[in-house]
Amino acid sequence: MKPGQIDVLAETLRTVRLTGSVFLNATFTEPFGVISPKQYDERTPLAHMHHVSVFHLIASGCCTIEIATGQRRTVVEGDVLLLPFADAHKFWRGDFVEMAYAPDLMRPGPVDGLWTVDHGGGGAATRMVCGFIESAEFVFAPVFRSLPQLLIDRTSDDKVSAVLTSSVRDILALANSATPGTELILGRLMELLFVEVVRHHVAQLPAGGTGWFAALNEPVVGKALQFVHADPARRWTVEDLSREVGTSRTVLTERFNAVLAQSPIEYLTCWRMQLAADRIRKGSATLASIATGIGYESEAAFSRAFKRVTGTPPGAWRDGPAKPATLTPAPSGGNNAV
Repeated sequence: MKPGQIDVLAETLRTVRLTGSVFLNATFTEPFGVISPKQYDERTPLAHMHHVSVFHLIASGCCTIEIATGQRRTVVEGDVLLLPFADAHKFWRGDFVEMAYAPDLMRPGPVDGLWTVDHGGGGAATRMVCGFIESAEFVFAPVFRSLPQLLIDRTSDDKVSAVLTSSVRDILALANSATPGTELILGRLMELLFVEVVRHHVAQLPAGGTGWFAALNEPVVGKALQFVHADPARRWTVEDLSREVGTSRTVLTERFNAVLAQSPIEYLTCWRMQLAADRIRKGSATLASIATGIGYESEAAFSRAFKRVTGTPPGAWRDGPAKPATLTPAPSGGNNAV
C-alpha cells in the first residue's frame, strides 16, 4: 500500500483493538447532582476494564459537567462528550442538596449490560445515554495521550458531521428500544462514533501543535507516518525515510522531535511493538513469524525490542492478562536501520 492510500488514523485505531458498548440509559430531573467515579466497583459493568474512554450523549435537556481539573462546561441536547481517560467527573442541574454517587443509582436494564438510572427532584428532565470504548492494548500510548481530557462535539445537519449525527441518532433509538441483540449493534456504533469524534478533533487542530494527532496534519511528519504505516516491515533508516518524504535527515529528525518528542526510529519501533502486541494477542502465529512480519531478522532481536518497549517478554504478553504497558522509547539510533 502506498502513502496517500492509507488512513493512518483509522489504521492505528483498528490496531489498538477498540471495543465499545452502551452501558447506561439515564433520565435525570432537576434538581440533580451526580458524581461519576474514576474507578467503578464490582457491581458495575466497567469494573474490570483497563483503558476505558467514556461517552455521554445528551439526548434532551441540559446540564453542567465538571472534570477533575476543574474545567466546567454547560452541555445541551445534541452534544457528544468524550472523556478519553474516564476520570472522575460530576454533572448537575439546578439547586441540588447533595451529589449522588452514580454507581448507587444504576439499576439493571431491559437487556444484559445496559443499565438504567431515573434520578432527581422531578423537574425538567435531562436524558443522557452513556457508552464506553475500551482499548485492549495500550502500548502505543501517544494516541491517547494526545487527546484532551474532555472533548465535546456536536451533532448537526452539515455534511461534515453526517456520520457522527447518524451514529448518535441510531444509538439513542436503539438504547430506547433495547431489545435482545441490540447490544452488539450498539457496540459497533460506539466504535464508529469514537473514530468520527476523533477524526473531527484532528481536522480542527490548529497548525503548529504537538502530539500524535497534530503529527497527522504536519507536512513532514504526517507524510513520514504514511510511509511507516504503509510498510512497517521495511528496513527503514532515517536517510531512507527522509529521502521518501523529500526532506533532509536533519529536518525530519527535528520535526519528529518537535511534534512527537521522539526520533523517527523510536516512533517506528513503538509502532512495530503495537502491531506485534495485537498479533500476539489475536491468534496462534509464532513469535518468529510475527518478528519477520514487522521487520526483525531474528526472534531474539524482536523479543529484546518488545521487552524494552513494553516491559514484558512477548511470550508472557501472550499468556498474561491484557494490561496497560509502560511505554519506554527505544534508544535513539541515529541513522541505524531498524
